[in-house]
Amino acid sequence: MMSFRVARSMSNLHGLVLEPMRNNLVNYGVTDNGIAVIELSSNSAGAPLSEGEVGPNTYTHGMMCDIDDAIIKARFDDDVTVIVLTGNGDKFFSAGASIQMLNSVTPGFKYNFCLHANETLSRFEQTSKLVICAINGHAVGGGLEIAMAADIRIARKNSGKVGLPEINLGVLAGTGGTARLTRLIGKAKAMEIMVTGELMSFEDALGYNLINHLWEGSAEDFRRDVLDWASQFTLPNKAVMAVGNIKRSCQTGPEIPFEYHLALERELQSALFSSSDAKEGIAAYVEKRVPNFTGQ
Repeated sequence: MMSFRVARSMSNLHGLVLEPMRNNLVNYGVTDNGIAVIELSSNSAGAPLSEGEVGPNTYTHGMMCDIDDAIIKARFDDDVTVIVLTGNGDKFFSAGASIQMLNSVTPGFKYNFCLHANETLSRFEQTSKLVICAINGHAVGGGLEIAMAADIRIARKNSGKVGLPEINLGVLAGTGGTARLTRLIGKAKAMEIMVTGELMSFEDALGYNLINHLWEGSAEDFRRDVLDWASQFTLPNKAVMAVGNIKRSCQTGPEIPFEYHLALERELQSALFSSSDAKEGIAAYVEKRVPNFTGQ
């Protein structure tokens, strides 16, 4: 069962070496071309995996702290231009919040747990770097909530399902599920999915634009293909400032009046016109050559 961690010595994974974050619930590493990989890694109780164990990657407050730290680490690393989020193993991206954890804490802790999860997942949307979620298996409940905070979602065909079945526990998807699913696929279908609690295939999720791409192949091939695809957004291939400004316009604009979105778009464009990469891109187009972007 392949994970980024097992495959770390493979040269076709761009020199990736993953190391555990402080709670041993997330593995983090950066490829030699500037892709930060955040891998969720835990057992059904939300505890660190033992040697040889492959987890459903359920999350606790401890994992959210590790995710939070990893996002900040990637954000402040000037060599990182893209973030890839995935799960350990080939069965689950994430099975969501640990039920054992939720069953053992106070209502007050649960409230603050959801609040911190909201803040953590918002970091994916607020960082200027493109976030790609590689859905390597089932993404259910809080697992789908994590995936929906990414900018682009790619799933491996026939490896799992997605859904928000929290209704079956007498609760709702409370770490961004109701808010993000409604925005991504529309109110009517989002409500139906959540009140029935039914899981959907990756093919159906693709049809609802909940998933951007669905790729065939082994778990090993999937991880390599995601990193290869993400490489197009690294320097010198892509003007990363433009990527960041496009993301900002698309993330912020729909939440404000249309004329304000247009104003935001103009200001973001004005900043790009002053950049070295815009000059390089225009010059390369005129000179009929491949641009060499620097991120400046």
